[in-house]
Amino acid sequence: MYARHVSCQLKQITRDELTQMFDGEVLPLLQKQSGFNDEITFVDQDGRQVLAISLWDSKASADAYSREVYPQVLKTLGRVIEGTPQVRGYEVAFSTFHKTSPTV
Repeated sequence: MYARHVSCQLKQITRDELTQMFDGEVLPLLQKQSGFNDEITFVDQDGRQVLAISLWDSKASADAYSREVYPQVLKTLGRVIEGTPQVRGYEVAFSTFHKTSPTV
């Protein structure tokens, strides 16, 4: 399993606005992607910092999403994001949620 870690800062919007945008525009795009498993999004107390982690069946699936769909997601979120999101990728070493066993 592979994880994409995206962090960014938001303009002044409400959590409800962010939730509506994710539910209505971003999540449907993710769910159509081959290899997509889950999305977990965190928002800090003041509602300005966001950390989004998407889980994929493989790095290849995550990379395909990054090339083919993520630019559209960025365009959608451009209305509410300040600056450029930071994106990192990780091999998932262990997850109780997805019953992933350590590979090390």
